[in-house]
Amino acid sequence: MGVSLTRAAQWTTASSATGKLEFTPMNESLLKEILRFVEQFSSQHPQEAEHVFKEPLQWSTTLVASDFKTDYDFSFSQLSRLVYLASDKKLEEVRACLEENREPVVKILGPSFASMLEEEEPHSALLRLKDKEEDQGKEWEVKTKLFLLLHEMDKQLLRELLKEISEHAGLDTTTVKNEVELLKRLCSEGEQRVLKSVRYTSDYEFSNGCRAPLWRQLHGDICYLVIEPCDTETLYITCSSAGVFLNGGIKQDGDEKAYERTSDTYRDLVTLLKSRSPHFAENTYKKDFAVQELPSTQKIQHVESVDAEEQGQPQRSYEQQEKNVHEKLRQQHTLNKAGVEKKYEPCPRWKDLGLMSPCGKAEENKPSKSPGEEKSGEIQKKKLGSGAKSKMKADFSVSSLPGRLSSQKVKTPAGGMPVDVFSESSSESEEEEEQPERRPESNTDLPSEYWQIQKLVKYLKGGDQTATVLTLCAMMDFNLMQETCQLAIRDVGGLEVLINLLDTDEVKCKIGSLKILRKISHNLQIRRTIVDMGGLQSIVKILDSPVKDLKALAAETIANVARFRRARRAVRQYGGIKKLVKLLDCVPNLASLTAKQEKDVEVARCGALALWSCSKSTKNKEAIRKAGGIPLLGRLLKSPHENMLIPVVGTLQECASEESYRIAIQTEGMIKDLVKNLSSNNDELQMHCASAIFKCAEDKQTRDLVRKYKGLQPLASLLSKAGNKQLLAAATGAIWKCSISMENVAKFQEYKALETLVSLLTDQPEEVLVNVLGALGEFAQIPVNKATIRKCGGIKPLVNLLTGTNQAC
Repeated sequence: MGVSLTRAAQWTTASSATGKLEFTPMNESLLKEILRFVEQFSSQHPQEAEHVFKEPLQWSTTLVASDFKTDYDFSFSQLSRLVYLASDKKLEEVRACLEENREPVVKILGPSFASMLEEEEPHSALLRLKDKEEDQGKEWEVKTKLFLLLHEMDKQLLRELLKEISEHAGLDTTTVKNEVELLKRLCSEGEQRVLKSVRYTSDYEFSNGCRAPLWRQLHGDICYLVIEPCDTETLYITCSSAGVFLNGGIKQDGDEKAYERTSDTYRDLVTLLKSRSPHFAENTYKKDFAVQELPSTQKIQHVESVDAEEQGQPQRSYEQQEKNVHEKLRQQHTLNKAGVEKKYEPCPRWKDLGLMSPCGKAEENKPSKSPGEEKSGEIQKKKLGSGAKSKMKADFSVSSLPGRLSSQKVKTPAGGMPVDVFSESSSESEEEEEQPERRPESNTDLPSEYWQIQKLVKYLKGGDQTATVLTLCAMMDFNLMQETCQLAIRDVGGLEVLINLLDTDEVKCKIGSLKILRKISHNLQIRRTIVDMGGLQSIVKILDSPVKDLKALAAETIANVARFRRARRAVRQYGGIKKLVKLLDCVPNLASLTAKQEKDVEVARCGALALWSCSKSTKNKEAIRKAGGIPLLGRLLKSPHENMLIPVVGTLQECASEESYRIAIQTEGMIKDLVKNLSSNNDELQMHCASAIFKCAEDKQTRDLVRKYKGLQPLASLLSKAGNKQLLAAATGAIWKCSISMENVAKFQEYKALETLVSLLTDQPEEVLVNVLGALGEFAQIPVNKATIRKCGGIKPLVNLLTGTNQAC
């Protein structure tokens, strides 16, 4: 009743408040599910059923005045009674109610609750709303439960509708083209003639294979045909990704009314023609038309939009066709076994681009592949289906990369990445660059989720906008943090589809794609593939979008992808650093934020996350500084929210290796905020603050500021957290550098830091030991501290460390 109406329902006028629900099987399923929900609500949730709606639902009803009682409040209980009274006109009432109340949840609970329906985690959204609400009594609890019930019902509706869609495979341009060629063969003269003529209404074919105008391609239309049967009137047919149907008579350009559907939707052209032309049905059955195929074409997949009985087609006929298809495939398999193989020539474009290699000829002498390898190769060679989302890019071979599609769409340097000489920070990690891919030894090791996701990706390639959004929703129901699910998307070409969706104009498709990319990009193989396919260019472009949700998701995806050198370099060269810095411009430290300001803060948080990943590169650190990132990071450092502070401090401590940043951190007054956050309850935040102080405390003025703002005691108290080695290393490092000033050593003595440092001389990793020894060296400059080290038993472990291999110790 909320998101499902906007995502799944099919309206006659999508942009108008006066639009009507179309009479389609999908809408029928949607209405039945909503009706079932309303009928069962009172018995299953009696308390919530009595909750009075914020505004009454109003619509023109078929009921008479006597059916209504006076002085009643509108609630789900009353709604179920009205539905019961409607008897056999229940669906009509539900349809009329939804058509005249396009946003029912707004009237049921109010706009504040309705805006949270699209949230992935409704519980956290409710907590935010609860903080703003003044009245949090029993009524609030009922409204909360009611909201959660509506949210769950919305998700269930989307799952049911997707299940219905997933039972059918959508048409694509190749399928339609193959079928039209087959029909043209039947337009011969004489007794064998089955059709008079078959022609397209347009001779112009777009690069994606469609012949429909661009504005109609957004509705899923592929092309329009004019077919003259031998025994009936001329048929004007629309071929779309949802199936084929008769239109209002599109001949050439046609007016808008001509595009309207005037018949049921059929799974393919043959089925439609059989239902309209008895002559065609009789003759094609004799010719065994179902098994005729053009050379070098894939098996045509059909979408069964209407039941066989509704189309007037006997089910046995379709089963016979399937039997014939399987027989044909068996014959082809036998021929392949006999050694009949087709030779494939290299793409001429490779020669033009200078990408031909000696191995191209060597491949001819390679031993033949096993049937399993051949099948794998076929899967890899499948192309993205038609539609507006299949934006064309240059095809480069990346088959040398492990686990990569043999022919993927990647963006060339001409697409916006200038070539320059790269010299990144020597401290950057290379662990991701050459790691071998771990894959199961056989298909039997793969769980069912792997195959389910691959099936969804196939629907994603050929579906219209509605099917695409529903499929994206279904994919998000899987555990996308699991490696099997991540690789399943990549192996069947799903990454290519998701990246191409980012270049469309559909905001919902972009959001769905980025939500999936954000999760699967935690996998290092996926990250490398995204960069190889030029996906970062599309993601960086989205940072300029006016839609804040898109900007936040894009930045968070960049944060995951930019964890290795090539990705960080690509972000900078596509202009991503400047765009990410712009995202930081918000007001994060106000006592109370409006909804708009909250979104701005979330966008800034995601931007900080991305900059944190990018800041491991020396050139990126310089780019962040030149883009004005330092004062903006300083402003965000005053935020009261830990989830904002962690990426901000993480970026600052990463950049503090550069002298320009250390000076800026000192002069911009950030030391005070870093010291303040040392007392946080979040270990990660404490670690980053201590690490930033560690790098900045080489300067005497910084050491004095840490003492001035009472930061020495929090540092000493962090030594008690010996179980967290990363935090311990950062804390001991900060203590070491701060101890260079003897005034600070005197303070540390008051906090018994020396005794604790001596106890850390054993059973610690080297990064902790190096810092501890550095600090003890500074402490030992005061004679009384030498005696303390001896009394605490520090001499023996110090001697033992002399035999170690680390020169720093």
